[in-house]
Amino acid sequence: MTGQHIKTPDSRPPRQSRTGLTSTGARKAGSKSERSRAREFALQALYQKLVGKNAVSEIEAFTRELAGFSKSDALHFSKLLHGCTEERAQLDALIAPLLDRKFDEISPIEHGVLWIGAYELQHCPDVPWRVVLNECIELAKEFGGTDGHKYVNAVLNGLAPRLRGAEVNADRSKTGA
Repeated sequence: MTGQHIKTPDSRPPRQSRTGLTSTGARKAGSKSERSRAREFALQALYQKLVGKNAVSEIEAFTRELAGFSKSDALHFSKLLHGCTEERAQLDALIAPLLDRKFDEISPIEHGVLWIGAYELQHCPDVPWRVVLNECIELAKEFGGTDGHKYVNAVLNGLAPRLRGAEVNADRSKTGA
């Protein structure tokens, strides 16, 4: 029996943490707040709207049945889904001047993330502008293309001073940025 290793529960490799970052730099599930999860589900629903052109009521019913939805802020999810779809033309009008290409050349994921960011900057003053940007960057990292988060960051950084000028200026004057 010498030289053989008997596996015991103590000799297992340590469990991976559910908090922290994934290999792509996105937050792991255990680190996410109810609002962050609501944004994820809203993005999935907006993707269905952008790509599948499905009815919002059907999308909402489907999304609410997905695993993990109960851990999200259902009210914030509804606010984002309905607000972004009802105001999509106005949101696109806010975003378009900051783009370097046409909307049909932007992935539906980045488009949906930009809707969420523009909507929250405009209608959710309880969410600080930097939190809106950070959350949208995280969404783009997790669900978007390789450098989609950089594009989202640039566009929303350009939009924030227009929609939250006083807050952005006050914040930047404090940090010297």
